[in-house]
Amino acid sequence: MSTSVSSFKRYAHDHFEPQQSDDPTAQRRLRGQLEQIDFTAYASNKEVVAAMLGHADLAKFQKLAVAAAQARAQWVKEALAMTENARPDPKGVARLSELRHQYEELTEAYEAMRRMVERGYLVYRSPAAG
Repeated sequence: MSTSVSSFKRYAHDHFEPQQSDDPTAQRRLRGQLEQIDFTAYASNKEVVAAMLGHADLAKFQKLAVAAAQARAQWVKEALAMTENARPDPKGVARLSELRHQYEELTEAYEAMRRMVERGYLVYRSPAAG
């Protein structure tokens, strides 16, 4: 199942939901098992992300934000230029699709890095106060 947020798709988790048990011991055992599973996923993400990306900082976020802003501006600029013609060129429309895709991918990467910081997978280093 997916829900649309802005122009991006976010995918809902499709976890199995067992029938409600009246046995408190079985409920505690299941919650403990699920917590172990979730912690394993968290620890795996933290290890892999840290090894691959190191840390996040303001400069890394700014680079992604600027790249996304430039991609969006180029996409809209070319769309506006295309409207000067009575009939948009099919190759131009295909180019617009590529530009939109670039913008969306860069924006998704920015959001993914932000979620990594929010979830604790990626350490954020604040600029030195001074």
